[in-house]
Amino acid sequence: MRIREAYKVREMAGEHVVIMQGRKGVDMTRIISLNDSSLYLWNALAGKDFEVEDVTRLLTDRYEVDPATAARDAAAWVEKLRECNLI
Repeated sequence: MRIREAYKVREMAGEHVVIMQGRKGVDMTRIISLNDSSLYLWNALAGKDFEVEDVTRLLTDRYEVDPATAARDAAAWVEKLRECNLI
């Protein structure tokens, strides 16, 4: 899977939000805001093919988290990207 290249992260009012480049008439009632760990994962994986296992590895490499928790969080993060049609 891969994060869609049409989407970029921008800082707005101190928040990191996902926007679609060049799209007019964007529905601003649906804003996707990224917390620090989501921003880290986005930046590490943007422009690359990845699997849930890659996300898990990134989490365990950066944070003090056990592998089972990291795997569960990675799967939830990927599922949220799918729900938002970002991958």
